[in-house]
Amino acid sequence: MDNNVTLYGASGHCKVIIDILNSRSIAIDAIIDDNPKVASLLQYSVVKTENFDFTKIKNMIISIGNNQVRKDISNKLKVHFSKAIHLTSIISKEVTIGYGTVVMAGAIINSGVVIGNHCIINSGAIVEHDCVLNDFVQISPKATLAGNISIGEGTQIGIGATIIQGINIGKWAMIGAGAIIIKDIPDYAVVVGNPGRIIKYNFENE
Repeated sequence: MDNNVTLYGASGHCKVIIDILNSRSIAIDAIIDDNPKVASLLQYSVVKTENFDFTKIKNMIISIGNNQVRKDISNKLKVHFSKAIHLTSIISKEVTIGYGTVVMAGAIINSGVVIGNHCIINSGAIVEHDCVLNDFVQISPKATLAGNISIGEGTQIGIGATIIQGINIGKWAMIGAGAIIIKDIPDYAVVVGNPGRIIKYNFENE
């Protein structure tokens, strides 16, 4: 990981990333936000993006939980993106993690997993062997992915959801909290329940 990082987005999610960076003694150069609701976050001042000199950025993490917003911002900026991985996470040496991705405390990521760019692996999430997570995916706290699962771009897996082995989940889908997924899920589907059932489709990310 890089030694100095600028965080884009003064949110609760940003606080968690600050904790990760502090645990690894990584300096935070600045926190910026398009429309800051606070003047400071923890001990750090928050700067409005229109007042920030982007030429000063060495490395950046987009500290915003919304998957679509992270994608929009990443497409606009031509900067180097860092990653942040908590010291208490357990990650196999045979894992690939893309730039801009953050891994929270207590997450477990096992051998053969490939994680794309600007993903979020939340606290206590489990990603088993040979899973593939595409860009902007978010795995919520305590969600469990069994082996050989594929998850498309921008999909969110809710808190405590469980996905059995070998499942393919499409892009920009939403898997509800506690859902149990036992069959493939198409693009844009919103899924809840045990077993998971599609209740609607969300095409706003098309």
